[in-house]
Amino acid sequence: MSTRGDDMADEKTVILDNSGIKRALTRISHEILERNKGLDDVVLIGIRSGGAFLATELAATLEDIEGIKPAVGTVDITLYRDDVGSSQSRQPVGRTDIPFSVENKRVVLVDDVLCTGRTIRAAMDALMDHGRPRCIQLAVLIDRGHRDLPIRADYVGRNVPTSMKENVQVIFDAANHACEVLLEK
Repeated sequence: MSTRGDDMADEKTVILDNSGIKRALTRISHEILERNKGLDDVVLIGIRSGGAFLATELAATLEDIEGIKPAVGTVDITLYRDDVGSSQSRQPVGRTDIPFSVENKRVVLVDDVLCTGRTIRAAMDALMDHGRPRCIQLAVLIDRGHRDLPIRADYVGRNVPTSMKENVQVIFDAANHACEVLLEK
């Protein structure tokens, strides 16, 4: 593992590089295919913004493996957060873009980092406003632990036990491809 940011106060360690991210997405793709016996009625919905980028990458990986590209949408959770009204939650409202019906679909909700589970709860609430999926599965690149809610990912790229003082950041390039995952201490 390498350390970056010599002139930064915080120490940053690379948890996953580009090839590690690609391997994780390939493994997650195979697990999605096995669990769902293919891609019939499978759709991907990424949580803005990191999860939305990863959902697009995951769809491309699934297409490379299976020859079929699942439908991809994005969900913005700003109005569904449980801290709406606090000074920390004052973020601009983004756009939810789900250009297909989720009725009776196998929805794979995609996010970059899972920690407390509150973002996922908000995303499920937002998703249910768009219809009633057959099931909701969760795919994350990084699982930090630290649950406040009883939420568990179905597909995990890597488990990274952290302290709450540490931060995990997924870095995306100009084309919105995940290029590395950093742990900030």
